[in-house]
Amino acid sequence: MVIILSRESDIPYRGELLRNEAMERHTSLKTGGPADYFAIPEDTDDLCALLVWLRREEIPFMTMGRGYNLLVRDRGIRGCVISLEKLSRITLADNHVVQAEAGAENLTVVRFAQQHGLGGISFISGIPGTIGGALTMNAGAYGQGILPHTERLTLLRNGAVLSLSRGEFEYGYRRLSLKDGDIVLAAQFSLSPCDAGVVEEAIRKDVELRRTKHNVGFPSAGSFFKNPSGQAAWKLIDAAGLRGTAVGGALVSEVHSNFLVNAGGATTGDFLTLAALIKKQVFAISGVTLEEEVRIVGEI
Repeated sequence: MVIILSRESDIPYRGELLRNEAMERHTSLKTGGPADYFAIPEDTDDLCALLVWLRREEIPFMTMGRGYNLLVRDRGIRGCVISLEKLSRITLADNHVVQAEAGAENLTVVRFAQQHGLGGISFISGIPGTIGGALTMNAGAYGQGILPHTERLTLLRNGAVLSLSRGEFEYGYRRLSLKDGDIVLAAQFSLSPCDAGVVEEAIRKDVELRRTKHNVGFPSAGSFFKNPSGQAAWKLIDAAGLRGTAVGGALVSEVHSNFLVNAGGATTGDFLTLAALIKKQVFAISGVTLEEEVRIVGEI
């Protein structure tokens, strides 16, 4: 079905467009007020058509993947949330280069590389979510991040598709520097030949380790705070005596204290209050100011 986005517009849009959509349905923490619009474009061309309309109507927008690292405030989001979940193609761009669109699941990309005798990014196997989100936060584990393995990054900037080589984008621990309005469309990963069995063992170890350490039993967004340089956030939270602390339905997990979980009926306000308490107590004990790893969005 093709939607004409407004009576005044001749811009066709093929994807899904929902109005007043509860964001608790689209985030792993299961909280968040409504977005004015929630759009799921079919492909890049469809995304571009949607953006033309949004800019014409002066409707602000933001993009998301599967909502694993997203905390939406209780008053919701004014404007349009764009899910890139259908931009999920994975192809072999060259002998040792895999290209993946932003909506491709992390483990699916690792499996695709494995099928073509390639490895090097198995450390993202157990990280839930999509490549777009992984790139935006330079996701990683065991001292590695995804961006050092990224040969080329494809962005949508001001309506134009832009391809950047590794030396042309800036990144660091859990961050990628982007301009306002930039949308990550895809990336090319430079990988190494690797036996499928070796990759399989690496996947198994990563997934099993995360299942053992991170099986918190309630909805979560993974690590809530970034690790300060040379330190582990969970140890700082433990040292402040906060494991098991609750505000409303938001709880510092008894399993992993850098996981804040929705133990039942939590609001985003509960999580924000709990996070503020943790930051205050950790600073009082250690002098370290924790910084949220989750992306906090929405109307204040």
